[in-house]
Amino acid sequence: MPRKQSFVVVVPLSENGHDFRGRCLLFTEGMWLSANLTVQERERFTVQEWGPPAACRFSLLASLLSLLLAAAHAWRTLFFLCKGHEGSFLYAFLNLLVSASVVFLVFIASTIVSVGFTMWCDAITEKGTVSHSCEELQDINLELNVDNSAFYDQFAIAQFGLWASWLAWLAVTILAFLKVYHNYRQEDLLDSLVHEKELLLARPTPRTSFQEEKSAVI
Repeated sequence: MPRKQSFVVVVPLSENGHDFRGRCLLFTEGMWLSANLTVQERERFTVQEWGPPAACRFSLLASLLSLLLAAAHAWRTLFFLCKGHEGSFLYAFLNLLVSASVVFLVFIASTIVSVGFTMWCDAITEKGTVSHSCEELQDINLELNVDNSAFYDQFAIAQFGLWASWLAWLAVTILAFLKVYHNYRQEDLLDSLVHEKELLLARPTPRTSFQEEKSAVI
């Protein structure tokens, strides 16, 4: 269910925003500089430009929206199951539109987080030339006036949650499309049956035709 995956995303993204004091590490640019220019050693990572806050905010808002809509979808499904009847064609069509919109938003958020975090890791590891990996660097104080002790775990969980949520919503969208298609075919079938019934009622029976002919002869 998309609700669980969305919850897995909201918590680590919120924690990271708190740890980094509102700064967004997605798409952040920086480099390692030596404190002593005469010594060719990388000693401290310096941020040239923090990532746009909108990137982190959009991902968090998309996750929150996915969480709320997943909860609403679960409640309505349970409601219809308890009532023992299915929704109308209009409800199925609206459900398809909402699900497709959420799939689009979550896909964008997933791409932003994946690409943005890759750029951050490329920056702090200088694309693999640093002796430590991106995961190992979360155990080292980068001296950025932020708490970077869990950034890798937070965004690894967030990426997993976002892509899992996208797959779950994609499955929901496919099922919603099949439901709309089924309802459309069912309504077509009902219209055809009604039309056939009208034709049968309008067509005179052999007994009626015989009585009409007999009356005409008399």
